[in-house]
Amino acid sequence: MRKLGLIGGMSWVSTAMYYEQINKGIAKRLGGLASAPLLLESLDFAPVAALQAEGAWEQLADLMVVTAKRLEAAGAEGLLLCSNTMHKPYEQIAAAVSVPILHIGEVTAEKLLADGVKRAGLIGTRFTMSESFYRDRLEASGIAVSTPDPVTAQEIDRIIYEELAKGQVSRQSERRLKTCLTEMGKARQQAVILGCTELVLLVDPVANVLPVYDTTALHAKAAVEWILADEVGA
Repeated sequence: MRKLGLIGGMSWVSTAMYYEQINKGIAKRLGGLASAPLLLESLDFAPVAALQAEGAWEQLADLMVVTAKRLEAAGAEGLLLCSNTMHKPYEQIAAAVSVPILHIGEVTAEKLLADGVKRAGLIGTRFTMSESFYRDRLEASGIAVSTPDPVTAQEIDRIIYEELAKGQVSRQSERRLKTCLTEMGKARQQAVILGCTELVLLVDPVANVLPVYDTTALHAKAAVEWILADEVGA
C-alpha cells in the first residue's frame, strides 16, 4: 500500500470522518486487520479560521506548504487536504512538493460526470461558494454550478463556522439546509454538492429531495483507491 499524508484539523470533526472512512475502505477491500498507512498533521483550526476571515491567503498558503513539505519529508507518497475551502491555495501547495495531491473538486467532478449530472447546486463556506477556485474545477468538466441566494449563503457559512466545525448539530440548521435544497430542486438543479466537509452532519445524502454528493465520502473513497493502486487484486 502507498502511504498517504493527510493535512487535517480544518476542522477536526471532518478529519475524524476522513480517518474513519479511509480505514473502513481499506478494511473492506483487504479484509482482516488491514488498515490504511496514513500520516496525519492536524492543524489548530482557530488561527486558520481567523486568517481566512482576514483574507490572509498568502499566509495560509505558506502554512499549507510548510505542512505539506513536512509530511512529504516524513515519507508521504501522496497528500490529501481534509477540507474543501483550503483547496484555494492548492496550486501553491502542489508546486511546492513532488508528490501528488488528490484534489477534492476533481474527484467530485468525476463522479458527477459519471452520473450524468450537468447542473448542480453548490453549498459550502462563503469562500467555496463565491470564489472561482472550486467552481472552476467543476465548470471545466462541463458542469453548470449555482449557489444559494446571498442571505442563505451567509447563513450556511455561519452554520459551518459557528456550529459544524465545533461538532454541533441543531434541528433549526437541519431545517434551514433542507429548505435550501428544496429551493435548488425547484430551480431544476439535478443535484447538490456538499462543498464543505462538515455539511454531511446536517444533510442526509440518501434521504433528500435531490441527489446529494458528499465530498468527504468521495474524497475518502478516492484516497482508498490511490492507496491500493499498486496492490495486485485489490
